[in-house]
Amino acid sequence: MTISWTPIKTAITLMMCGAALVTTGAGASGQTPPAAATAGTTAGTAQAALRPGDDFFAWVNKDWLAKTTIPEDRSRWGAMDNLAEDTNQRIVKLIDGVSEDKKAAPDARKVADYFNAYMDEAAIEARGAAPLTPELAQIAAIKDKADLVRALGASIRADVDPLNNTHFATEHIFGVWVAPGLHDPAHNWPYLLQGGLGMPDRAYYLENNERMAGLRTQYQKHIAAMLKLAGYAATDADADARAAKIFALEVDIANTHGTRADSADVLKADNTWTRKDFAANAPGIDWDAFFKAAHLGDQDKFTVWHPSAVKGEAALVAKADLATWKDYLAFHAINHMANVLPKAFVDQHFAFYGKALSGTPQLPARWKRALGATNGAMDEAVGKLYVAKYFPAENKAQLQRMVANIVAAFGKRIDKLDWMAPATRAQAKEKLKTLYVGVGYPDKWKSYAGLKVEPKDAFGNALRAEAFHTDQELAKLHAKPDRTAWSMPPQLVNAVNLPLQNALNFPAAILQPPFFDPKAPDAVNYGAIGAIIGHEISHSFDDQGSQFDAQGRLRDWWTKQDMEHFKAASHKLVEQYNAYKPYPDLAVNGQLTLSENLADLAGLEASYDAYHAAAGKNATAETDRQFFIGYAQSWRTKSREAAERRGILTDGHAPPRYRTATVRNLDAWYKAFDVQPGQALYLPPDQRVRVW
Repeated sequence: MTISWTPIKTAITLMMCGAALVTTGAGASGQTPPAAATAGTTAGTAQAALRPGDDFFAWVNKDWLAKTTIPEDRSRWGAMDNLAEDTNQRIVKLIDGVSEDKKAAPDARKVADYFNAYMDEAAIEARGAAPLTPELAQIAAIKDKADLVRALGASIRADVDPLNNTHFATEHIFGVWVAPGLHDPAHNWPYLLQGGLGMPDRAYYLENNERMAGLRTQYQKHIAAMLKLAGYAATDADADARAAKIFALEVDIANTHGTRADSADVLKADNTWTRKDFAANAPGIDWDAFFKAAHLGDQDKFTVWHPSAVKGEAALVAKADLATWKDYLAFHAINHMANVLPKAFVDQHFAFYGKALSGTPQLPARWKRALGATNGAMDEAVGKLYVAKYFPAENKAQLQRMVANIVAAFGKRIDKLDWMAPATRAQAKEKLKTLYVGVGYPDKWKSYAGLKVEPKDAFGNALRAEAFHTDQELAKLHAKPDRTAWSMPPQLVNAVNLPLQNALNFPAAILQPPFFDPKAPDAVNYGAIGAIIGHEISHSFDDQGSQFDAQGRLRDWWTKQDMEHFKAASHKLVEQYNAYKPYPDLAVNGQLTLSENLADLAGLEASYDAYHAAAGKNATAETDRQFFIGYAQSWRTKSREAAERRGILTDGHAPPRYRTATVRNLDAWYKAFDVQPGQALYLPPDQRVRVW
C-alpha cells in the first residue's frame, strides 16, 4: 500500500495525498457523494446535523478538522504526518546522544556525523558552490556524443520499486531497480525505468490548462536561477536562453514517457530485452558504452519497464544538440544537490518545489531536512537506533498475533467465495500460506562499513551515500533474492506489499498511536492498524498483486471466468471513485487508484472479520462502532490545494476522505450507524462493491 509521507524517501508509496475539498457530481447510487471541507477551514465539518451516513470522514473527525491547522512548513497534515513528526523528534534526540557517546558503534557514529555535517550551515556557506566544480568540469569536458553517452550511463542511480511507486520522474535519464525477475524469481534482474524530468510527471509538461502553464513558466525561471547561482550562466539573458532549451528538451522527454496508468500496468512493463535488443529497439545510444559506464556491463538481460521512454530518450540523445544536453546535465547536477549547497540554492529550490508545486509556505527547519537526508543515506542504521529504544518486544508479539488473525480471516473469506473455482482458490490459499510478514524491523540489518562519512563534508557525504546505495543495489545482481529483505526502514510511518517477494513490511514507526495502541480497545486497533494489515495482505490479490503467484512469479493463475468476475467487480469500484470530484475541474481517477481502493475495501472487511473472530461474544454494536471510528480516525488529514491536486494527478491513492468512504460498501457499517436511504453515502445492497 505504501501509506505514507515522511521526510524519508518513500519506497511505496501510499503517499496519502490529503483531504478533499469541494465535491460535486453523483455517486454510483445516484446520491450526491460526501461533501468535503476546504482544506484549512472547517466548512462542512462542524454541521450540527451532520450524520455518519452523510460524510463519515467529517463526522468522525469534525473536532480534529475544526481545531487543526496545517503547519507552515507542510503541504498536508494528518495522523501519519503527526506521528512522523513525533518519531523524527525522538530520533534527533537519539542522534544527539550518539554525538556525545565516544563508544558509539561505527554505523551509529556515521549517522551522527552525517546529520551534524548537514547541520553545519557555516561550513556549507564557506565552501559556496565550489563542491559543484568537479562535476561541472566533467560535464564541460564532454566533447562529443560518445562522451555524452558515458556521462549519462555514469549518472544512473538505483531507484525504488515501480510496483509500489508507479512512476519515475527522477532527474537521471533512466533509473535502475534490482529485484527478482518477473518470470524468474530465483534470480535478481535489472529493471530499466524512465526518468529525466525535473517536474513530477509528464502531465506537468503536456497538460493544456492555465495552472500547468503557470508552473511551466515558473520551472523555466527556476532552471535559469539555478544556473546563475552556480555561476554556470554569466548573464540573465544567457541563463534564460539556456533554461528555455533545457525545458524544451524535457518536454520532448515527457512526450516519450508512459502515463501513470500505463506505468502501473505490470503487463505493459513485462518487456525482456537482451543487450543486442537495445541497439535494434532503441537506436541513438551506444548501449555497450552506456551500460559499462552504469556498472551494468556484465548484464545480458533487462526488464524494460518503460519501453517508449527508453526508445524515445535514446533517439533524443542522438537528435538533440550536444550543448543543450550538457546544459541539461549541469542544471540537474546543481538542482539535485541544492540542499547541501549554500542557503541561496536551498531557498531557490524550495521556492519552486515547496511553494509552487506543493503550496507549502515555509521551508522546514534545518534539523528536519538534515534528518530526512540522513534517513535517505543510512536508513537502517537510523532505524536500528530507533527500534532499540522505542519498539518493545511485547508490541511486536501483539502485532504478530493480529497479523495471524487477519491472514486467517482473509483465508476464510476466500473459502466462502461462491464465484471462485477450486483451482484458483487453491492458488490463492497457497499465496497466503507462503506469505512473509515482517513486523517492526528486518531480520538482518544492512551494514554501512563501506560508506565514508566526513563530519564536515555534507556535499561529499551526499554524493558518496548515493553511490554507496547504488553499489549495494547492483551487488544484488550477483546474489540470490532474499524474500525477507525489507524495502522500508523501521522509522518510516508506512507499510508495503512486495509482490515479487510475496512479502509484507510493517515498520515499527507506524505501530504506535493512533494506528496501534497496546492500551486501546481491540476494536479500535483492528479498525486502525488492522485495516492497514488487511490492506497490505489484500494487495496480494488486487488488480496488480493477483497477477503474481505464491513464489512471486508473474503468472496467470486464474480461470477465465474468475478473472471476468473479478474485473467486473473491480470496474464497479472504478466507477464509484470516478464519481468523487474534489474540485470542479478535477475528479479522482478510479482506474489509477484501483489497486489501493481494492486493498482498502478488502483489508477493512478482513480486519472486521478477524476482530469478530478474536472477540467472540465480546463483540457488540458498540465495539463495531469503535472499529469503524478507529478506521476513520486513522485517515484524518488536511491538505493544501496545490498538494492535493498534485496527489490526484500523480498518486495511486485516493484522497483520505474517499478512502474512508469505502465503509459504504460494508453491510456492517450500515447497521452500526443506522445509515438510511437519502444519506449521501448510502448505497443499496446490490450496488455495494463486493470483491473478496
